Amino acid sequence: MSEMPTYKKKDFVSDQEVRWCPGCGDYAILSAVQLAMTKIGRKREDIAFVSGIGCSSRFPYYMNTYGMHTIHGRAPAFATGLKTHNPNLSVWVITGDGDGMSIGGNHLIHAIRRNVNMNVILFNNEIYGLTKGQYSPTSQMGLVTKSTPFGALDRPFTPGSLALGAGSTFFARTIDTDPKHMQEVFLAAEQHQGTSFIEVFQNCVIFNDKVHDAYTNRLTRDDHTVRVEHGKPMIFGKEKNKGLVLEGFTPKVVTIGENGVTEEDIIVHNEKDINNANMLCRLEGEGVPAPLGIIRQVEAPVYDAQVEAQINEVTEKKGAGDMAKLLHAGDTWEVK
Repeated sequence: MSEMPTYKKKDFVSDQEVRWCPGCGDYAILSAVQLAMTKIGRKREDIAFVSGIGCSSRFPYYMNTYGMHTIHGRAPAFATGLKTHNPNLSVWVITGDGDGMSIGGNHLIHAIRRNVNMNVILFNNEIYGLTKGQYSPTSQMGLVTKSTPFGALDRPFTPGSLALGAGSTFFARTIDTDPKHMQEVFLAAEQHQGTSFIEVFQNCVIFNDKVHDAYTNRLTRDDHTVRVEHGKPMIFGKEKNKGLVLEGFTPKVVTIGENGVTEEDIIVHNEKDINNANMLCRLEGEGVPAPLGIIRQVEAPVYDAQVEAQINEVTEKKGAGDMAKLLHAGDTWEVK
């Protein structure tokens, strides 16, 4: 076995000109992924990036690894075939809220349901960017766009809830303005066995600028996000004095030190608890923070490993197949 090379970020930078709008959050995500690839312990030739259609889907061109720029919404299907055929590959799916949640929604939920051992990064800017600013499945109600001139009427998807409903074994959320946190989440995703689904809050400076401003602005971010870690209380705020408690089954924001509230009262994050994960994905309301970090992580059978085991078992029982015999088995005819 050849020795594992020591990589630097530049080793994962391709020779292609990066063509995103100046200020786009995609640049930061690309940089974080390239840095993360230097730490996953895999050779470049054993890594593949697969994308569909959209601004984010240019990603494989910019990674000095193997990659495929496929068709709209179908990246999870291509990646499933790739990973099933070669389970030794580290496979990454790059998609957006339009590509992944709309035309690709069916492929995405079934990849998650099967628990294929791959990583899905969904860039969520709550808009269609490549096709010039139409509303997407994650756009907020009332948003005025070129396709909703009087305001969007559709209720938006919550990607985390969709993933959990499909049986996700790993769901995490991070943000394009925090390179260190992105790397930590990407590395954890690679270590997870099964489908790792990562939502990245990403800014589109042209068509939906500052959509995540409350979570990224230095003046507001500490009071509008909570960094969740398994086994640790959900405390947030500039003074680290706010937290989440449960009133019955309803989460509520409290201030530690007021009304007798202590740190012991704050909910402790449990990434194994599906009820905890569902609650975090559905947090909403005035003053309620958006959770960032690994929200759900559990073990479950891995699809590609099961397929490989099944093929080996059947081959041992029946022997290797013969394509010529198969093609000439049963009724045959000639066309003249």
